[in-house]
Amino acid sequence: MDVLMPQLGETVAEGTLTIWHKSAGDKVKTGEVLFEIGTDKVEMEVPAPATGVLQAINVDAGETVPVGTVLAVIDDGKASSKSGGLAKEALKAEPAAEPVPVPAAAPAPAASEPAARGDQNKLSPVVRKLVAENNLDPAQITGTGRDGRIKKADVLAYLKGAPAAAPAARPSLPAPKSGDGKTVIPFNRIRQMTAEHMVRSKTVSPHVHQGVEVDFSGVDKARKAKGAAWKAREGFSLNYLPFIARAVCDAISEFPNINAHVEGDNLVVHDQVNLSIAVDLNFQGLVAPVIQNASAMTAVEIARAVADLANRARSNQLGSDDYAGATYTISNNGSFGTYFTTPIINQPQVAILSTDAITKRPWVVTVDGEDMMAIRPIGLLTQSFDHRAIDGAYSAAFLRRLKEIIETKDWSAALP
Repeated sequence: MDVLMPQLGETVAEGTLTIWHKSAGDKVKTGEVLFEIGTDKVEMEVPAPATGVLQAINVDAGETVPVGTVLAVIDDGKASSKSGGLAKEALKAEPAAEPVPVPAAAPAPAASEPAARGDQNKLSPVVRKLVAENNLDPAQITGTGRDGRIKKADVLAYLKGAPAAAPAARPSLPAPKSGDGKTVIPFNRIRQMTAEHMVRSKTVSPHVHQGVEVDFSGVDKARKAKGAAWKAREGFSLNYLPFIARAVCDAISEFPNINAHVEGDNLVVHDQVNLSIAVDLNFQGLVAPVIQNASAMTAVEIARAVADLANRARSNQLGSDDYAGATYTISNNGSFGTYFTTPIINQPQVAILSTDAITKRPWVVTVDGEDMMAIRPIGLLTQSFDHRAIDGAYSAAFLRRLKEIIETKDWSAALP
């Protein structure tokens, strides 16, 4: 049986094989982790598709190859693979993609790691790096991955609770210093792929940025009235994001060309909104998992989905399906107090929205025909759009409608 580079989302054309957990000649069982891969959106473990013997490995760790490439061959006792042992030669004769350089991890300190967890080579590169940099004994870390394997989140959790000089909740990666006072920080895999994705987006799409100021008084009223009960029931705070996301879906129903991508000379408009939410991984990278068919959800359902995706993203528990099919993206920077952000479009989408800090400010309101000053919670929503797909007037009309929905909808009625 041929083992192929899987398709991780409809727009992902290639992936990097980061680590093999088996060697040629090893026995494998259906469902056990065979290798790990990374793309510009996700890093994940891939299980063996069949039980048998790993007959051949055609792609080495660190190589980047297109989706559908034969990575290995498993002898499952059935009909022989069409690729067989020729796949390696074919790959060498016609390289599909230039390998992406991966910073070498320093060797981990000697440790008496249990046999069930495997030797140091069974740890992923990012885990080996964290273990080495912090001089940790892997045997002291409880793994929550498949078969008890140690994941990045396990190491970070151990460091957070360990005595002495454990890093803070948002650790920085130590880096070697040169002799002239400079510090060299190698890009990790997520940073490499984010860089490539962002440069490609700016090259492909002519970006235009627009913003509107929004009065969040109605949202604030609902949050104050029901926020405490919500947190007691759901276990997390009710922030502004699910209200904005629901309003985005409502506005897109009236301006559907925002929810699209460009194919050649055509604009392909999607029937449903698959909402991608940018999630910061404790300053170690950024991912954008997807709420599938958010347009059919209530604000309450969106709030739960956002919390679930964020928690699973930060504990490295997202799979390929969690990144597939995004049609519009929201980047939420407001928790850091930013005034405005001009985000880069998440390809192949044609627009992305940034939500920035919502703060109390003097605001002109009209009461009984008279203008007066009031203190209101005001925030700026900024959209970047692809000028190939839509024009400024269309984007501006969408933002105006988004503002109207947020300011006028009865959000208290939308909450339990």
